[in-house]
Amino acid sequence: MRLKNKWLMLLLTLIVVLLVSACSNDDKKDESSKEKSEADLPQDIVVRINDDPDFLDPHKATASISYQMILNIFEGLMAPETDGTLKEGLAESYQISDDGLIYTFKIRPGVKFHNGEDLTIEDIQYSFDRLMGKNGGEKMSNSFDNVASTEAPDANTFVIKLKEPNSNFLYSLTARQSAILPKSNDGKHNENPIGTGPFAYVKYSPGSNLELKKNEHYWKEGLPYLNKVTFTFQSDDQAAIMSLMANEVDLTSVPWQRVSEVENNYNLSHQNNNSSLIVTFNETKAPFDNVKVRQAINYAINKSDIIDSVFAGYAVPLGSNMSPAMGDYQKKGLENMYKRDVEKAKALLAEAGYPNGFKTKITVSSHNDMYSNIAQIVAANLKEIGIDVEIEVVEWGIWLDRVYFGRDYQMTTIDLTGRASAYDILNDYISSNDSENFFKFRNNEYDKIMANVLKERDQAKQIDYYHRAQEILAEQAAAVYIADYQIVWGSNKKVTGLKNYPFWFHDMSEVKFSN
Repeated sequence: MRLKNKWLMLLLTLIVVLLVSACSNDDKKDESSKEKSEADLPQDIVVRINDDPDFLDPHKATASISYQMILNIFEGLMAPETDGTLKEGLAESYQISDDGLIYTFKIRPGVKFHNGEDLTIEDIQYSFDRLMGKNGGEKMSNSFDNVASTEAPDANTFVIKLKEPNSNFLYSLTARQSAILPKSNDGKHNENPIGTGPFAYVKYSPGSNLELKKNEHYWKEGLPYLNKVTFTFQSDDQAAIMSLMANEVDLTSVPWQRVSEVENNYNLSHQNNNSSLIVTFNETKAPFDNVKVRQAINYAINKSDIIDSVFAGYAVPLGSNMSPAMGDYQKKGLENMYKRDVEKAKALLAEAGYPNGFKTKITVSSHNDMYSNIAQIVAANLKEIGIDVEIEVVEWGIWLDRVYFGRDYQMTTIDLTGRASAYDILNDYISSNDSENFFKFRNNEYDKIMANVLKERDQAKQIDYYHRAQEILAEQAAAVYIADYQIVWGSNKKVTGLKNYPFWFHDMSEVKFSN
């Protein structure tokens, strides 16, 4: 009997060992299967963009749509973080002199351009010379007017000396303001853009798409994950949702009214846009050269109607050109300065010499439906105070040429792109900033404040300057500051690694398809 029990115990032990072994093998098979299925996922993504870029040359591009895409191609000495701060980019390290005038950068070793060439100090010198219009070229940026000199004391060091201290200067050194380009590609930066970023240019098909491929020699080890990125151009928001549902695109913005249709089958993320949606004027054209007319329009336009009907509530009202996303830098309370008051608006028009109103035109881009929708509300609101508004819808390229660059317009509506620094957000209104001040705003106190804030190193005092600048914009009714709206992104559920910045940038460097 004892022997029989002994054999029974041995048999049970053998069965347990076999079961454990089988489970272990199953676990290994499951893990192997998971790894295999992950590896088998296609790492090609299609991202919907509203329209074509204005330029592929980063030193010429001005449209936020362009930067959404091309910042994957280019890098600067400094790089943005998702919280609006900065980190080192192509500069491995930097030092600022005690007087705030000398910036010394150590250049990161082992970086290659997409054409296989090594990044050299000559390329960095060439890039800044090009931006500043040296060597007989056209100046491409006002951000470096304060630069006294640049020099390269050795093959790994680049030194920028300023004429005056500039508390915002490091923000001028990201790819958005000063991308580093290869000198060997001079004259071809728009037709064949070459950078050091995680993705390399493949092909641009106007009206269709922009194709990028993985930079196999990217200096950040292990990145990027994607093999191919295709930015496909589609201006119609409703059509874009159909493309998402048909798996023709993997990532797109979702119209606010249609969020409920996609929230169960797609990943949704909400991005605080950090932009200023405005209705603005060409202040060199009568009657918009009269501050009382601009104030009257501010009192007449119903911001709540726009927020509710156009954005389905996914927005916060503004009172100046700065979003709550900028924290302490935003002057709070200005959003209540022009509470809707039709009678007050009529009275201001009469004081300005327009008791019976006037006729005008609002020119908007067709690349996003929201501009036309806003224009319709604006026209209805202004009709109540005697202003007859004709709505003109034009293609994005025409809007850029005629309104933004040509300043040939009376009224328009657009959202001014969020940026990482308070100064860069507000400098659009400096009278000498011809490249960006398309409203032709002029105010001496404003110009003086924006000059002084660059010399101020104390952050609390900087904030005071920025608050006063915003008050001036509101008092002078430089625009009707409507809202900072939230973007809802819809993506394939397998897409991971998306990052949100306080400006428009589809950073694809850490994106991948994953189970």
